[in-house]
Amino acid sequence: MTSTLNDLFAVDRLFSTEEREIAGTVRDYLARDVTPHIAEWYEAGDIPARELARGLGALGVLGMHLEGYGCAGTSAKAYGLACLELEAADSGLRSLVSVQGSLAMFAIWRWGSEEQKQQWLPAMAAGEAIGCFGLTEPDYGSNPGGMRTRARRDGDDWILSGNKMWITNGSVADVAVVWAQTGEQGDGHGVRGFVVPTGTPGFSAPKITRKLSLRASVTSELVLDDVRLPASAMLPEAQGLRGPLSCLSEARFGIVFGAMGAARDCLETALAYAGEREIFDRPLSGFQLTQAKFADMALEYGKGVLLAAQLGDLKDAGAITPAQVSLGKLNNVREAIAIARNCRTVLGAAGITGEFPIMRHANNLESVLTYEGTSEVHQLIIGQTLTGQAAYRG
Repeated sequence: MTSTLNDLFAVDRLFSTEEREIAGTVRDYLARDVTPHIAEWYEAGDIPARELARGLGALGVLGMHLEGYGCAGTSAKAYGLACLELEAADSGLRSLVSVQGSLAMFAIWRWGSEEQKQQWLPAMAAGEAIGCFGLTEPDYGSNPGGMRTRARRDGDDWILSGNKMWITNGSVADVAVVWAQTGEQGDGHGVRGFVVPTGTPGFSAPKITRKLSLRASVTSELVLDDVRLPASAMLPEAQGLRGPLSCLSEARFGIVFGAMGAARDCLETALAYAGEREIFDRPLSGFQLTQAKFADMALEYGKGVLLAAQLGDLKDAGAITPAQVSLGKLNNVREAIAIARNCRTVLGAAGITGEFPIMRHANNLESVLTYEGTSEVHQLIIGQTLTGQAAYRG
């Protein structure tokens, strides 16, 4: 008797019929419009971002967990399952959706003015406008409070100067949510957010190339050369690092589910391959060492999905904490990349080719392991929660 990965842990019982149907709809869309092309996009280092954004907008997944302004208002668990299916196709695709919905759209939805929400959110939900999120800088990633990008007053206007780095969607974005220092460098209280139309004079977003990971994703630098903005461009409700960090927590939640999608696709690929590959006159799947690998990997996959579902319940109840999101991000990405590497060994040399998705997932997960907080940062967040000591400060 064979059992699927989800059957083994009876994970369907953790999600409502509606949530499972949403996941199925996303999976069907990806099978039709993305999966047949994703290996080619990855190899080319390019992706039809605008076409995909419109398709994903029509599907209803862009900002799907937000209320109003053309957003679907689904449960957090439904959004998580959508992320899982997206990352089973490719981490770059889930990154596009995460940055659009959980970073750029969420920033405007949570911290923006009504005018900003009306101007941008309906178009972004439909995929007619693409957003990006400018926080990380060339020299400031894990310590955003040290950012050098500055916003200074000039009459009623703001003038932004600086650089942002590793910005998903940057080169194709219509709007950028940019965080800048209005006080002294290192003073997190002076950080403010700005909604920047990318056609504004002085704004440019050169594309980052020669990547070996997340190749089916647009990654850019943002250059702000005295970008003049009206006072109305500032996000009025966000002051200090609380604003951008809240957005990061939203995006990290999607990663908790998404990483398990990459792990599932690797496992399903390896299981199918091992069932067909004959060695010493028997299927590779019939050997004890192969089954031991599958048992260990399935266990970590199942535990990761159970953890994601628990965090989804907490988020839907409004009871989740940033440290709990860090638990999920740290565990699930770490285990997903281990699963990808072990699945590659099952395929042997075939595992390094683009004919199978495993090496692509493994390469992508190297980036997922680092962005939205490195593993070390999440360890320290959890450590501070347990001990009360902020070790990253000294």
